[in-house]
Amino acid sequence: MGSDFITLSLTPLLIGICASMACALPGNFLLLRKQALIGDAISHVVLPGIVVAFLFTGQVSTWPMMIGAAVAAIIAVLLIEFICRVGKIESGAAMGVIFTSMFAGGVLLLEQSDTSQVHLDVEHALFGNLESLIWLDAEGWASFFDLNALAGLPLELVRMMTVLLVIVIFIYIFWRPLALICFDEPYARTRGIAATALGFALVTLTAIAAVAAFDAVGSIIVIAMIICPPAAARLMVNSLRSQVIYSQVLAVIATVVGYILAGYAPLWLGFSNTLSAAGMIATMSGVFLAFAALFGPHRRRNI
Repeated sequence: MGSDFITLSLTPLLIGICASMACALPGNFLLLRKQALIGDAISHVVLPGIVVAFLFTGQVSTWPMMIGAAVAAIIAVLLIEFICRVGKIESGAAMGVIFTSMFAGGVLLLEQSDTSQVHLDVEHALFGNLESLIWLDAEGWASFFDLNALAGLPLELVRMMTVLLVIVIFIYIFWRPLALICFDEPYARTRGIAATALGFALVTLTAIAAVAAFDAVGSIIVIAMIICPPAAARLMVNSLRSQVIYSQVLAVIATVVGYILAGYAPLWLGFSNTLSAAGMIATMSGVFLAFAALFGPHRRRNI
């Protein structure tokens, strides 16, 4: 692999892998708790947070908008939990109510303020800007030992690696309580486990992962990776530990294969334009799920 690969492809690939793993990891537990659609909900509710952040700062800046999106996502998670527990309704219905209401509120806020001229296009929200996150200061593998070159790494890579590390530590520490609340929450409560607080922490971490990944890879990968790799792994293995490991392997393979196919497959077939890496990665995760549903040893399992 030459210096061109390190400059143009290494960092987008690493960011995509970190984002996929960070979303798929909590997705295993959300799938078992029937909350897999929370990623879809979060991808919609960040809009009002982004608009409000712009109104406060008056400029299009990454960190204020990230904070605004994160606050909006956490508020949405709180409202979903509140409706589920107070209204005694199914979590999917609560998610549908909250994310459509908040997304509509964001659209109204956008139209009724001066932010209507801000460049918030649908394509960027869906597919992110993964291909543009290149490492311009890199000049070969020696750049990993050059502090000046390392300072030029895309901030998205550092952000996604940090979020992934936090999620891994959280799941490692709370592995047994998380398994208990997923399979038998009433029994977990009798053992003194704070199931409500732990479930909220899990969803909050998922929201943070989704918001961190949103700007770099777009919402389509977030939604696909929270659902597809864990669901495919669930249809292939019979234990939670194996499911988590398989989901991480599938997420990495889908990212690498999807990124390569998006960049090179059209050229191999004689076309001049490349495809969206985010779209191809999400498609590959869906293909893996389809194969697992057709040929997985546990394909008749109800997930």
